[in-house]
Amino acid sequence: MVAALSEPSRDCNLCPRLRDFRLANRRRFPDWHNAPVPCFGEQRTALAVVGLAPGLSGANRTGRPFTGDAAGDLLYATLQKLELARGRYRREKDDGLTLIGCRIVNVLRCVPPENKPLPEEIAACRPFFHAELRRLQARVFLALGGVAHRALLDFFALKPYCAFPFRHAAEYRLDGAVIVDSYHCSRRNTSRGLLSTAMFERVVRRAKTLSQKSCTKILTQKS
Repeated sequence: MVAALSEPSRDCNLCPRLRDFRLANRRRFPDWHNAPVPCFGEQRTALAVVGLAPGLSGANRTGRPFTGDAAGDLLYATLQKLELARGRYRREKDDGLTLIGCRIVNVLRCVPPENKPLPEEIAACRPFFHAELRRLQARVFLALGGVAHRALLDFFALKPYCAFPFRHAAEYRLDGAVIVDSYHCSRRNTSRGLLSTAMFERVVRRAKTLSQKSCTKILTQKS
């Protein structure tokens, strides 16, 4: 059942509004990806970087999460600095960049108008999101923004939501897992001064450290 749910089809019709938006963009930009965007990174790893959805001229164009827009510029530069990525990031899917010890998973696979998904669209894509996280078997989850944070609370069945409020650099330790929150690395947040490069680097570094400790603990238990 998980395998059947793991990837939406190129012409997924679960969300009529997103389908219509996708088809309109195929007509406007026939050379773009304009389809559900797959996850990116190692298949099995301790760290999952959880984003919101593809950007219109970023991942929706290139077919790789956070690739081709300002959010990706900050994310991938940070991952490279912290040795979570190898290669040169050039805003294209075929730039040869690879991730080390992490995987990027978006809550929503298709680009929403104005980057604002509706609750029913998040719910429709939830089976794909949950199937990916189950297969990944990550132990540390870096939530980029409030929507990603809420989606992870749903995945772990953590309620009431008010008991786990979203805030930058917050950590929530679960049974065998940790959620680490960060403001989304969008141009909007960085231009408003809500998120600086240093702030983002600190929280990603913290998530990396926790994931490495998690791996060490697993190896120790197995030895």
